Order: sequence, then C-alpha cells, then structure tokens
Amino acid sequence: MESNVTDDQPERGVATWKVELFVSLALLLFGAVIAFKSWQLGAGWRDDGPGAGYFPFYIGLLVCLASAVVTARTLLAGRHDDNVFVSHAQLKLVMTVLLPSLAFVVAAQFLGLYVGSFLFIVAFMVWVGHYAWVRSIGIAFAVAAIAFLMFEVWFKVPLFKGSLDPLGFLGH
Repeated sequence: MESNVTDDQPERGVATWKVELFVSLALLLFGAVIAFKSWQLGAGWRDDGPGAGYFPFYIGLLVCLASAVVTARTLLAGRHDDNVFVSHAQLKLVMTVLLPSLAFVVAAQFLGLYVGSFLFIVAFMVWVGHYAWVRSIGIAFAVAAIAFLMFEVWFKVPLFKGSLDPLGFLGH
C-alpha cells in the first residue's frame, strides 16, 4: 500500500502547542468560574466550620494555578514547534462521531431520548455506516421501541421525553 504523505512532505494538522494553549485557557476559565461561584456561595470559615464553598473555592484556585503554569510554559518556553497533535484526517474521524453526538444531545432536549435515539441511529447508520435507509429506519425503530418497552412499560422507569413530548399520545 502506498501512503499519500511522503517523507519530505510535512504532516498537516493541529499543532500540539495550540491544543495545549487552548485547553489550559479553557481550564483556567473553568477554575475561575468555580472559584468565583464558590466565593459567592461562601468560601470562608463560619462558626460551625467551613462554608459551603470553602473546598470548591480552593479546588478552583488550584485548577487556575495549574492552568496558568501550563499556559505560561506553552507561551514562554518556545514550544511553538510544528509537532502535530492531530492530523486533519484524524480530526475528521473524531468529528464524524462528535458532531452527531452533540446533535443527539440537543435533539434529546426537545424530542426526548426515544425519538432522539431513533434519529441518531438512523443518521449514523446511513451517513457513517452507509446502510440503506429502510434497514436503518427498521433497526432504529426496533432499538427505540425495545428501550421504550423496557423502561416505560416493564421497569416503570420513565426516561426524559423532551420539552415537545412527541410521544405524549402513547400515554406514558
């Protein structure tokens, strides 16, 4: 098998230092939000012991400190090399799974887990698995119907039906 990338042709993709910088800044923001909200909740010491936000406040500060160190090392240590963290081809494979999964999470908020799962399975089978529409719809319907029967009817454990509740006519 021949490779499309030759030895003299550099691999294209997202540089490692850019990923490190993005993640460290995102975690710095996350730690700051945790520390701020914990401070609002009460991060001090009270007569009966630590306030509700005492420990989360210091955890948030620790996350901020660690993130600041990584950010500084990434920016100041000359780490702006061309080492590829993930190639464009690898990133495309990850996005092939991640984007439909995010769409499922959003769809489930409105359509519920059963209808959202049905749509997710159909879409994934057709576009990623290259299965026929009829087969995909049949399998997705079977999976959603079995899950509905198992949780709603047999176990009597209702799952989230979404804000639009498209299955409300079933009475469960």
